[in-house]
Amino acid sequence: MRIIVAGHTAVTPDEFVELALGTPLDLWLGTEGESEMERAARMDAARDILAEEPDLPDRVSQVAAQAIEAYAPDLFRPVPLAARRRTRSSGEAAA
Repeated sequence: MRIIVAGHTAVTPDEFVELALGTPLDLWLGTEGESEMERAARMDAARDILAEEPDLPDRVSQVAAQAIEAYAPDLFRPVPLAARRRTRSSGEAAA
């Protein structure tokens, strides 16, 4: 299945997220072994992006929900909890 976002073909799930958000995932997640200076620079860049695009967290949530719905729809199907009757210490059933 081909996924096209903004005219670009996403080959991997990471590419899909990057195209949908317009930023690389490493900016938000960091990379293994990054130095404190690299982390500080990454965090500064992330703050700048969030300042310029305050709706980005909402877009991220929307992309995540759409991905879950498309690739793991069972996560959106609530399972009713079994009804349990709790009893009081005197043995009466709770209302």
